[in-house]
Amino acid sequence: MRLGRRSVVEQMMKWREKVEKEEFPFPRNENFVGRKKELSELEFILFGDISGETERDYFELKARSKRKNLMIGWSKSSSVEERLGKRQWGSGSRKGKEPVIWKESEKEIEMQSTERQQNQRPKGGGWTSRRKKSAKIVYGKGIACVTGDSGIGKTELLLEFAYRYHQRYKMVLWVGGESRYIRQNYLNLRSLLEVDVRVENCTDKSKMKSFDEQEEAAISRIRKELMRNIPFLVVIDSLESEKDWWDQKLIMDLLPRFGGETHILISTRLPRVMNLEPLKLSYLSAVEAMSLMQLSAKEYPIAEIDVLRTIEEKVGRLTLGLAIVGAILSELPINPSRLLDTINRIPLRDISLSGREAHSLRKNTFLLQLFEVCFSVFDHADGPRSLATRMVLVSGWFAPAAIPVSLLALAARKIPEKHKRTCFWRKVLRSLTCGFSSSYSKRSETEAYSMLLRFNIARSSTKDGYVHFNELIKVYARKRGLTGVAHAMVQAVVSRGSLSLHSEHIWAACFLLFGFGNDPIVVELRVSELLYLVKEVILPLAIRTFITFSRCRPALELLQLCTNALEVADQAFVTPVEKWLDKSLCWRPIKTNAQLNPCLWQDLALSRATVLETRAKLLLRGGQFDIGDDLIRKAIFIRTSICGEDHPDTVSARETLSKLTRLLANVQTHT
Repeated sequence: MRLGRRSVVEQMMKWREKVEKEEFPFPRNENFVGRKKELSELEFILFGDISGETERDYFELKARSKRKNLMIGWSKSSSVEERLGKRQWGSGSRKGKEPVIWKESEKEIEMQSTERQQNQRPKGGGWTSRRKKSAKIVYGKGIACVTGDSGIGKTELLLEFAYRYHQRYKMVLWVGGESRYIRQNYLNLRSLLEVDVRVENCTDKSKMKSFDEQEEAAISRIRKELMRNIPFLVVIDSLESEKDWWDQKLIMDLLPRFGGETHILISTRLPRVMNLEPLKLSYLSAVEAMSLMQLSAKEYPIAEIDVLRTIEEKVGRLTLGLAIVGAILSELPINPSRLLDTINRIPLRDISLSGREAHSLRKNTFLLQLFEVCFSVFDHADGPRSLATRMVLVSGWFAPAAIPVSLLALAARKIPEKHKRTCFWRKVLRSLTCGFSSSYSKRSETEAYSMLLRFNIARSSTKDGYVHFNELIKVYARKRGLTGVAHAMVQAVVSRGSLSLHSEHIWAACFLLFGFGNDPIVVELRVSELLYLVKEVILPLAIRTFITFSRCRPALELLQLCTNALEVADQAFVTPVEKWLDKSLCWRPIKTNAQLNPCLWQDLALSRATVLETRAKLLLRGGQFDIGDDLIRKAIFIRTSICGEDHPDTVSARETLSKLTRLLANVQTHT
């Protein structure tokens, strides 16, 4: 301000306000108990011995592919000049490191300091066999991995660590680790890091880059920012796989080189990540578990304490189950004995729990009965079709991200009733009370949201009006199998979802609609609904994913599946439709849906032409001119047949064809 650079100050203030809102996904858990040993060990793993000793630690990472790997390293001692050159961000910053030498090796990745390379490398090259053992827990190298069963408290541990030590970092960057969303979550850091990853800025104007090169350029911009001499804490929560779901590339490619100022903290159910020995999270001690179940000030006799210990064992000592038990005992006038009896009386639903994600539920049926007790409480408080229960059931189909409460409640209300009968008097009553419906709806929505939080079924978010659900609860909600729940979620997201605010949930709806990979199609739409979806959702989502985030292949795959869906609908339109009247009157010709609904058929064909043209324009950016040429010719044929040659859309498509033809001719000339 004294230098007169007011704009810089204002920009910094805006950045700080944004970070305060978006740095953490959850507020700090006030009921966090235990884990002192694990927190201390994580601190030691990430920061190492910061007392100034010059002893060095080394570790090895063995690559699981044929890619070339990197040797990295540093020691804790440094010269005075280097220390003066380091920017300090807090008391926990590591001071000064020797220059890092990065080398490529065909067989392993290992940390190597300059002095180690000069003095201790054996003759004949290579390192001794002792150095090539599997990596143990790495201390002081800036990466830590926590593993454990679902619901044991991995996310809570990482969140508590981040809150305790966030002053040592410039910023905490939280990344959801689910394999379908992790790359998009990683690229979402662009707003916090103020990095532009758009296609125009990641493409060399003098050279046409492939889609893989464009995607790698966007990732490298984020990675380069994290490799600066500024400490960030990157938290990858619930890492699902070591490979990206879309292209099977290693998640390691997203991360900055280890040993820098940026620290990486990972939670996962995998037994091992990147060949690192993880910190295995154990169950809470008996005293800590008891304190988690006794959130209220109630004092129980010894017999009830023994019952609490029984519940602790039956729930598998999972932190999630213990927290729900504690919430029930504090919210309801019920003692542990009666609660245990109620849980045991709840019948188990006949649901199929298959797959790795449901492993924790299969071996813990008591936890499922505990969930059903909560649903019964919700239904008792709000009627048999409790909004809170329906919000839990529909949450299973949303993306693994914060869900807007308004969108969740809308989807819950769209779940069809089992026996829906609308009498005349009910219609009249609904028309008379329509003026009060919005206020009542808002009130019931708030009450349902509050109930979910009080019983620890859901978790509040740092974003106002958003809520999180544990993955175990979401898995059970999907497996519980209520008819029409997935369709209700899709309807809500398509009608009210915002592309800039809810893109993860829009992608989740697309997964249900189009069946990516080997997934089945879960939700089928009518033709009119499909046309609205393509125009208002699919095309804007694909273009934004491609242009703004340089995620070329997911955008193109979405458009490809959308084209397939439109072609299937078009085929159904040209198939003859037999009606009872047509059969009785044998002299009448059998018509098709295209003849019965000509306007709808034309809209369907023109929508397919628009998707084909969009695909051709995007393929042009990746140098796939031959495929783009074929697609744009199909689009021109459709538009010429329906709109005519002089229609602006047809003329625009012909201009795209001319550009593709010229570029394709240039490629063929050079080859």
